[in-house]
Amino acid sequence: MTHKSRLDASDLIVDRRELMKGAAVLGLGFGAFGVLGRPARAADAPKKGGTFRIGMEGGSASDSLDPRTFADSIPESVAYQIYNGLVEIGEDGKAKGELLESWEAKPGAVDWIFNVRKDITFHSGKTLDADDIIYSLNLHRGDTKSAAKDVLSDVKDIKKLSPTQIQITLARGNVNLPYNLSDFHIYGVPNGLTDFLKPDGTGAYTLVSFEPGVRAVTKNSGNYWKEGRGNFDGVELQYIPDTTARMQALLAGQVDAINRIDAKTVDIISASPDAQIVRTKGTGNRYCFAALCDTAPYDNIDLRWALKYGIDRKKIVDTVYMGYATVGNDTTVSPMNRFFNKDLPQTPYDPEKAAFHYKKAGSPKLELKVSEGAFSGATDAGVLYQEAMKQAGIDLTVTRVSGDGYWSNVWLKVPFCAVAWEDRPAVDMQLSQTYLSDAAWNDTHWKRPEFDKLVIAARTEDNETKLHEIYNEAQKMIHDDGGMICYAVGDYLDGYSKKIAGVAPHPRFDMCDLRVAEKAWFAA
Repeated sequence: MTHKSRLDASDLIVDRRELMKGAAVLGLGFGAFGVLGRPARAADAPKKGGTFRIGMEGGSASDSLDPRTFADSIPESVAYQIYNGLVEIGEDGKAKGELLESWEAKPGAVDWIFNVRKDITFHSGKTLDADDIIYSLNLHRGDTKSAAKDVLSDVKDIKKLSPTQIQITLARGNVNLPYNLSDFHIYGVPNGLTDFLKPDGTGAYTLVSFEPGVRAVTKNSGNYWKEGRGNFDGVELQYIPDTTARMQALLAGQVDAINRIDAKTVDIISASPDAQIVRTKGTGNRYCFAALCDTAPYDNIDLRWALKYGIDRKKIVDTVYMGYATVGNDTTVSPMNRFFNKDLPQTPYDPEKAAFHYKKAGSPKLELKVSEGAFSGATDAGVLYQEAMKQAGIDLTVTRVSGDGYWSNVWLKVPFCAVAWEDRPAVDMQLSQTYLSDAAWNDTHWKRPEFDKLVIAARTEDNETKLHEIYNEAQKMIHDDGGMICYAVGDYLDGYSKKIAGVAPHPRFDMCDLRVAEKAWFAA
């Protein structure tokens, strides 16, 4: 059972003085906000050695190293240490070969030929081949609970052409298939692997120990096949769910890297002579409150508009995220995406319209469940939402629940709750995983056949103008009718010791696309 507590205005916003007290203990002063940190220069040569210590939020005691179960950053980060993906997303946001070295689509994008990278061995000594790739893909097809099942749902057949080549045949064409294969659940594993407590990968590190909710330890596998990567002797990843505790661990030198920095602490970390921040603007988490469109009272469109008009998005961005976010407009498509619908009118905070629609919906009781286990700032944002709704005469109960097990116990199960969506490298993935009627992660239960047809049609459309029209219409449908209250698109804010080099912003995920253990090194 999760621990619950009713929230009100007295709980509003972490007190900045408390943060300053923590910094004072560490001997830090406060100055003007400065440079957010220096990504590695091209001339910086990777250096080998040392134990890399990471403190992260984004996991729980129920975590598993079975990639089919992944729902948050810590197990994904550990997996990218042990395994390789089939396709990697580069810092330019484009798909590039990883265990699948290259590919070619036949006309119509129904049949695809993929070449398996040669001379790659698993930690067990087995040589990677086509059978391993086929098995790795089939883990997420058929009778499986894998969240990657949606992105592979159109795969009709996978055929081995040779030990180093496969053919994937789709039920319908999709030019985005390589991007789908970059999904963070899909890794290369040996054919027949079933015991994920004893993972066997091709990554830079092998597993030493894994204590869900506590820590994970890996050691260098030796002779990693990617030049310039896999530089540490070992990696120790600690679960540190509290944002202030993570910051203090970094500033005290107890860890070398942290994720999900609270925006209110950016100036504290920037003032330290020993720490740096890497910021990725406008492509971070989509901070949302998701209402189930098939569950009363949220199945009423007037109620959903009351929720949208009743939230003061800019105040939350300014107060909770200190400007390190962009005001959201309920679609979860990043404003940095080239297919973002720039013509959608921004839904303003309008208490009068919120009151009108709420009354029209019958003035039902409302409860929003939030947790820092969903994302940092969820609680503060929920309380500000509650205060804004009061101005419209709407009583919104905000209930804080435990972060432990949030994604299995609350998300997709309660009618109205906090949720964060990370970026996807292709807009098709974002729309398909979040909004298609049959998507396993459709966390608003919003189901519109006409929307499904639009998204599917876009998968074989090669006319840029037509694609913009299709995706604009799809986003308008979500904006006008959906149950996602996407109030902000956050910036990724990672913190590192200044001893760490090789770190840089990435358009998909924070922490160098969750591959920081693979990419970084100690500069000194």
